[in-house]
This record gives sequence, structure tokens and C-alpha cells, in this order.
Amino acid sequence: MSGQILVLNSGSSSLKFGVYAQQDEHELLILNGSIDSIGGSNGKFKLKDAAGKLLQENSSQAKSQDDAFAAAMKALEQYGLHNPVAVGHRVVHGGPTLREHQRITPAVLATLKEAAHFAPLHDPPAIAMIETAQKHFTKTPQFACFDTAFHRTIPEIAAHYPLPLSYWQQGVQRYGFHGLSYESIVRKLGSDLKSRTVVAHLGSGASLAAILDGKSVDTSMGLTPTGGIPMGTRSGDLDPSIILWLLRKGLDIDAAESLLNHESGLKGLSNGESDLRALTKSAEEDNAPAILALNVFCRSIAKTIASYAVSLGGFDMLVFTGGIGENSALVRECVCGQLGFLGVAIDHEKNSSGETLLSNSASSILVRVVPTDEDGEIALHTRALLNV
Repeated sequence: MSGQILVLNSGSSSLKFGVYAQQDEHELLILNGSIDSIGGSNGKFKLKDAAGKLLQENSSQAKSQDDAFAAAMKALEQYGLHNPVAVGHRVVHGGPTLREHQRITPAVLATLKEAAHFAPLHDPPAIAMIETAQKHFTKTPQFACFDTAFHRTIPEIAAHYPLPLSYWQQGVQRYGFHGLSYESIVRKLGSDLKSRTVVAHLGSGASLAAILDGKSVDTSMGLTPTGGIPMGTRSGDLDPSIILWLLRKGLDIDAAESLLNHESGLKGLSNGESDLRALTKSAEEDNAPAILALNVFCRSIAKTIASYAVSLGGFDMLVFTGGIGENSALVRECVCGQLGFLGVAIDHEKNSSGETLLSNSASSILVRVVPTDEDGEIALHTRALLNV
């Protein structure tokens, strides 16, 4: 079915949105925008066309996801959004039973609500946005695209935690996230994808995936998006007894959750800075906490990549994506510099000048930068499911 697809990507305090139209077998971006700091007083509203030209930019004081949705719809209708044929939603976690992209039915929505405890920071705003969009587009089919879906191919040996099996039966397992990003990379590379590929999705949230013949066989995030490598404000993996120590010291569960998700990672290591560009500048000025944060971040990425040589039996390609992976030459240099023993070698000039193929002639591993397109992937899945 032709017609426009509306993509909604809601976060705890943000909303990203896009309008897509079918062209041949591709989804052509027409408009996209964002609203941040929902619930705050210093938010920004941005709307761009397909070429990236800024059409609107103004301050936003959206008090809720409902307000943000209303502002987005008002702007999109001014610039040509007609009644979309379908709405696609990004949902971070579908729990143990929702592991495939699918149409949102009352039963699916009920199951999603029951599984919200698996991602208490991410799923409630997505559920709220689904319900808001259903009220606005009463007859339009809506679809959920899950970040966990791509990782459903992970074998049990990688998905199991060393806990009593009764917890596995309750859904405690490695789910993995950023699946829409990894799907996007696999699709974009097409025939250039190597059999054994490691992808590093590095942004404010960051993870890595080991991909064998286009399928996920291991990934760094686990039961929730807090696990894995250190991130902008998230701790990543910890000795579990640290949590017990914090609780015995008097932190309640909500405070511990806030510490792990909002005050840790780069922010915690650097004494307050989570933005990589600011950290890089501070490190260049010999700020010791900033240098520490960057070194811990890069070492964790390199260690995870090296471990995936076990999961894949060696690897042939390393791909950087995400806001940091695509834009930080420093992080790519630091990570690859620790992987020479595995045959990784990059051209420093190509890396610093922003080229997409970074490996040099001496490297036995192809190293590439590939921009991700999660929202475009949602549009593709939504169209395909609509036409089933």
C-alpha cells in the first residue's frame, strides 16, 4: 500500500518523528523533527525537510508526551502530512514474548504494559505515545518495532545469565538493544556485509553486537539497556555486589536506579560531563577526570570487540555507527589502537578526515563508518507489515 508512513520514536523526555513515502522499494524521508526536554522549561522544537534544511526551530515547553505529539502533528500538517496509512512506533523492550515487529492490537498493548517493568525508563513513554496516537488516528493501523527483535537469534549460551533456571523462565535473560540500528547497518551494507562482523553503536546509549551472516549472536546490553559498556550517564556492567553495597548503605531502589542510569558512565567518571565533545575538549586541556572517562570508555569498547572474536570465531569487519561512532575520530582511533593484535589497523588521515573506509592496506580487518537510520528501518518494517 502506498501513502505516507508516520514514525514516532518517544523517549523519557523527548520525541523524534518522521514522515516517509514509498519510492520504488525504499522509504523516502520527507520530514523529520524532534522535541526535547519534555516536562521541562528549556525544550527545543526542530523540524527539517529531507535535505536537512531547517524548516522550524523554536523553544518548546511541552509538559507531556501528549503536548509534544500535538505540537508535532500541528507542524507536520502545515508541511504536507496527510492522513498516514500507518504509524510505526519504536519500542525498546517487548519483554519475553514480544520479540518480533508486529501490528499493535489490544492484546499486544496489554502484553506490552505487563512487560513495562523490563524497561521502566523507556517503555512507559512509548506506551503513552501509542495510546495518544491511537486516539488521534482512530482508524489508522499502528505497529510496534522492537529494539530487542534483532537479537532474538542469540543462542542460549549467550542469552543465559548464571542464575537458577527459574529466573530464565521468568524472562531474566540477555535481550540486547539498538536492534533497529543493527538491522539498518545490515541492510545498508547488503552484499558488502562480511560473514563475521562486529558493529559498535556508540552514542549517549551505546552497545556492540556480534553479527554472523547477518544475524545477532552476541551483544553487550543485557536484560535492560543499562548493561554492557559504560555510556553517557549509564554505568554499564558492574560487580553485582556493588548494588548490594549501595542498598546496605541506605540507597533505596529508586535512588539506585537513578544513580545507575543518570549519574554514572562518562558523567560519573568525569565529575559531571556526559557529552563526548565537551569531554574531548576537556581532555585536550589535560583535565584528568575527562581523560579517565574517555580511556575507560574506549578500553571497554575494545575489550568487548576482542571478546566477540570468541563469539564469531574471529571477525572480518568492524563497523562504527551512532552519534559518537560516526563523528568521533578520537574514539575510533583510541579503540582501534588497542586492537592491533587482532589485525585491526586504520589510516589516521582517513579517520580524521571523516572518510567511511578507515582500514589501511596492512589491516586484515575492514574498518568502516556506516550511518545508522533507525527511523527509516521502522518505516520499512511498518510498510512491510501493513502490506502482509
